[in-house]
Amino acid sequence: MPTNNDINNQRALAIEVRRRLEAVYHATGPSRGHGCTSIPAVDELVLTFLSQATTDINSWRGYQALRTAFPSWEAVADAPVEKIEELIRPCGLSRQKAPRILAALHRIRAEQGAISLDFLCDIPRVDALAYLLSIRGVGRKTASCVLLFSLGIPALSVDTHVWRICKRLGLISAKTTADAAHAILEGIVPEADYLPFHVNVIAHGKAICTARTPKCSACVLAEICPSAVL
Repeated sequence: MPTNNDINNQRALAIEVRRRLEAVYHATGPSRGHGCTSIPAVDELVLTFLSQATTDINSWRGYQALRTAFPSWEAVADAPVEKIEELIRPCGLSRQKAPRILAALHRIRAEQGAISLDFLCDIPRVDALAYLLSIRGVGRKTASCVLLFSLGIPALSVDTHVWRICKRLGLISAKTTADAAHAILEGIVPEADYLPFHVNVIAHGKAICTARTPKCSACVLAEICPSAVL
């Protein structure tokens, strides 16, 4: 079990990682294309569904196709699943994603009387997280994105880049699963740093600390990273 000293050291490392990466990438919010950095919670939920197993560009195209074709999420919910599949085909896995999107929209409307997740701001964070996780197809990463990016509720989303880089830095162990990493990193990274930590680590993962051939010689974290190969 980690000691208080171990936790303090991890927190200091996480703060230094955030500081160094923010100085390089200057990211303050999630990139949604066309200058959009924040969208309503239902939009974030749908976009995160669309982003599974595809690129940011493709998921944004699918999201834009839905928003262009329909005037509201209510209209999307009333559309045939085949139409949704057709519109989001650029995202891939459209036959799996379309039914899940419709099921989520139908459930929210049935329970809330409208397709809105704003009510999550009025309940405890743990309950808001539990509600999102109870929606079929929503994992911890998706739920955390909705809470943090759209509702301003503290949550640290761990995607593949954050998971990989935090393991390389030693912020989490090599055996830590992505799901388990959420709670561990939320206990290490200060709440005020959740968003800049997330977005700048992702930027670094795409540009430098890539999965197969990390560019350690060009990495601003190299001197504090135990996995760096120089």
